[in-house]
Amino acid sequence: MPVDYEINAHKYWNDFYKIHENGFFKDRHWLFTEFPELAPSQNQNPSKGLFLEKSKIPESRSSEDGPGLIIEQHECSLNSLGHETQMPPVEENVTKKLSQLEICADEFPGSSATYRILEVGCGVGNTVFPILQTNNDPGLFVYCCDFSSTAIELVQTNPEYDPSRCFAFVHDVCDEDKSYPVPTDSLDIIVLIFVLSAIVPHKMQKAINRLSRLLKPGGMMLLRDYGRYDMAQLRFKKGQCLSGNFYVRGDGTRVYFFTQDELDTLFTTAGLEKVQNLVDRRLQVNRGKQLTMYRVWIQCKYCKPLLSSTS
Repeated sequence: MPVDYEINAHKYWNDFYKIHENGFFKDRHWLFTEFPELAPSQNQNPSKGLFLEKSKIPESRSSEDGPGLIIEQHECSLNSLGHETQMPPVEENVTKKLSQLEICADEFPGSSATYRILEVGCGVGNTVFPILQTNNDPGLFVYCCDFSSTAIELVQTNPEYDPSRCFAFVHDVCDEDKSYPVPTDSLDIIVLIFVLSAIVPHKMQKAINRLSRLLKPGGMMLLRDYGRYDMAQLRFKKGQCLSGNFYVRGDGTRVYFFTQDELDTLFTTAGLEKVQNLVDRRLQVNRGKQLTMYRVWIQCKYCKPLLSSTS
């Protein structure tokens, strides 16, 4: 049965988006508080965002696990569990020079852009469109891909979709034979929001390795995903666990629940340096259903070193 979920994964996600279209996940306007690297002022140096203090807990995304929940939430803790923020040795003038280097490759979408963002697992654009609406930098170009062709079709038919600023494409991050439409060392930011957890665990490392190669030196990988013992994990019933901490939902889509150390290993093995790795614990209260929900999410930022260790 686990093999079936892997082989037919695209079908389960296509069915999901055919049913929900763009009414399930909500636009993530908290993005620019949690990830200031995506904001307009960051475009010349993504590392500047590392100096901004975390000032606000993001709005709840109850629809990540189910639509229609009206909740209030209370901050429980933001705990780095020993993973203290580390500043990469980034010099602004070096970063500026790197951003101005011409990529030695054939013309590709966004080849003339000065700041490039890729969102992996974009769904129907709930991260991409807030970025495009908020960030009016003429040098910005946003790439977004998803496993689901139905999701990408919904992105491309959205009135906010502008091919001169955005390129949406179907892509399976686990397919080693399928290349990305951008050359290596070309992206400033890669965004992974509740997507890595949908990948079968033994394929995660190679997927991160390939994405890491797309980052410019000094570029950043941003992640937010499910943490171990999140309420969503504790609600799964007997028979829904496919392997350790990896579950299948009723609709056939799958989800993994991470520890900070697991994510740290994935990113550092791919040659990235830790900037942030924290756990976000929150209490959500659904007054209508008299439910108290304890959420656990993990947020990470990892940077590609400016100079390769082999150079």
